[in-house]
Amino acid sequence: MKKLIAFYLCFIVNASYSQGVKERLMQAVQEMKSDPQLRHAIIAISVVNSKTGKPVYEHNAQVGLAPASTQKLFTSCAAFDLLGKDYRYTTAIGYKNVKGSAAGYLFITASGDPSFGSSRFAATKPGAVLTIIVTALKRNKISPVNESIKTTYPFSFAVPGSWMWEDIGNYYGAAAQSFNWLENQYDIIVKSGNNIGDTAVIAGVHPAEAKTPMEAKLLSAAKGSGDNTIVYLPYGNDQSLIEGSVPVNENAFTVSASITQPLTVFSRQLINEIKKAGIPTVDMYNGRPGPSLLTADSALQYTELYKHFSPPLDSLNYWFLKKSINLYGEALIKTMAFQQTGTGTTEKGVALLKDFWASHGIEKSAVNIFDGSGLSPQNRVTADALVKVLQYAKTRPWFSSFYYALPEYNGMKMKSGSITGSRAYAGYHTAGNGNEYVFAIVVNNYTGTALAAVRALYRVLDNLK
Repeated sequence: MKKLIAFYLCFIVNASYSQGVKERLMQAVQEMKSDPQLRHAIIAISVVNSKTGKPVYEHNAQVGLAPASTQKLFTSCAAFDLLGKDYRYTTAIGYKNVKGSAAGYLFITASGDPSFGSSRFAATKPGAVLTIIVTALKRNKISPVNESIKTTYPFSFAVPGSWMWEDIGNYYGAAAQSFNWLENQYDIIVKSGNNIGDTAVIAGVHPAEAKTPMEAKLLSAAKGSGDNTIVYLPYGNDQSLIEGSVPVNENAFTVSASITQPLTVFSRQLINEIKKAGIPTVDMYNGRPGPSLLTADSALQYTELYKHFSPPLDSLNYWFLKKSINLYGEALIKTMAFQQTGTGTTEKGVALLKDFWASHGIEKSAVNIFDGSGLSPQNRVTADALVKVLQYAKTRPWFSSFYYALPEYNGMKMKSGSITGSRAYAGYHTAGNGNEYVFAIVVNNYTGTALAAVRALYRVLDNLK
């Protein structure tokens, strides 16, 4: 009898607490809506008890809003299921002798590995990869080496068609290609003036092999003003453009941009290392890239020099979520499409992702997306769908890896999202009384500062503590 009474008391206390949470959330959302900076904004929130799956509070939970990088949750979880937490990309480097020619050529069997040449892992660092290839050339006594490097192309080169022109020249807008190198990112080194309004100039690029013709329209701004630049890819001419401002009194301010031809940068770096090692090279195309090997030829006789395996998917996913790397999301969505359909395009990947989540109870109309990372301003996702993805993840054997990869903000494990006019959070939290929640909150079309919007969202989420 005592046990039964204790059970009912516990039930009543928890029910009372949940009711209190609902009321507090409702009041917090009303206060948020009265904020002048959010007067014309749309706010959506969904909170469920993660143990029971029952809703705690909802507001506009079925309205599709721009989710920004919280959309990465859809790609991440689908990749764990469809590829597996131990999935590894494979990149093979081979050498083909050419009859009647002084030199054969190096070729790459690419797989779309977004981490090839990344500095985030010891085995993928560019220096380590290049050293292994040069050592293999020496070991196999291959000399001379043709400076033209060929590769297979299982994936589309294109960035998602819905991405903005202002994004794709910057590091976060780099296209996921069949062959990726250095996470398709290079740094522009800028030197600013001593006074506000002074012209700032390009002092160099890193790595040097990524240098391309670029026009600079840069000014010096107030100290602490940060990076306010945009890099534009060539349009109508062969020059890129960087414009905007950087703080005053900077001798080496770094602006990160996207590499559009990673194979070219890789080739330049590798040939430089080959020459340093004393191996002769032959430039058969007078500085122009040679023809591409479009398909893998099963009859091709070659010497395998190096087979590179990426870190496992759970390690790639860690950086994908923790640092919100768009390149990884776009590579994963193309990889899933290639593995399932034989065609590695964003469009095929998006269709696959919608089908996958539809099979797990999320309507396709609630996941109206155009890419794998959330960078497209046209993406629309419901808060309810985000919560359902997080709830699904809790049932999977890979959940611990997924949960570990989530960043921590405001004392909560959650993925953030931010693009112009949009801020979002989705994740998990255990309250002080032990109640466990899964939540998603999204605001679109706010005015004012991003910091003010974030603080407003935090004030709502604080009611779960």
